[in-house]
Amino acid sequence: MILPRSILGIDPGTNILGYGVVRCTGKNSIKLVVLGVIELKKFPDHYTKLKVIYERVQHLVDQYKPNEVAIEAPFYGKNVQSMLKLGRAQGVAMAAVLSRSIPIYEYAPRKIKLAITGVGSASKEQVAAMLKNILGEKDFDQKYMDATDGLAAAVCHFFQGEYSLSDDKPRNWEDFVMKNPNRIK
Repeated sequence: MILPRSILGIDPGTNILGYGVVRCTGKNSIKLVVLGVIELKKFPDHYTKLKVIYERVQHLVDQYKPNEVAIEAPFYGKNVQSMLKLGRAQGVAMAAVLSRSIPIYEYAPRKIKLAITGVGSASKEQVAAMLKNILGEKDFDQKYMDATDGLAAAVCHFFQGEYSLSDDKPRNWEDFVMKNPNRIK
């Protein structure tokens, strides 16, 4: 495995798309590079939003040059139309990444929350708080929780073992905490 490497995480949305980039600097070691959102509410129609998502995600890829992208999968809510729009936003973001020949990994929201907090039904606030601890950040300068959701996708991908190839890689959250006591405050 070649290090350092970076992962772009994306939380797709049609009003706000959240993203975060982490840099993997060694075994079980990641650092926050950037955290942000793409605001789409101001655009007049769904198709314009999709065009903006495509262009801005390509720009993120060109700017931060991730080796891999982790994206949150759409979840089924009560409104089928909302889910279809969200799926389109995710598809356009994926197409933008694939146009740069970067591999994509998709994670269900529950799996991301479980990887970050140990609880699949954790709140956005709990995920953000745990990310601060994992990354050793004092505070995130964030306007929306969508940004930390995008970041959580990247950290979840890191925890899936892609970068920790040794026999002593953590098997679960408790194992990670025991092997990394200085990372949890």
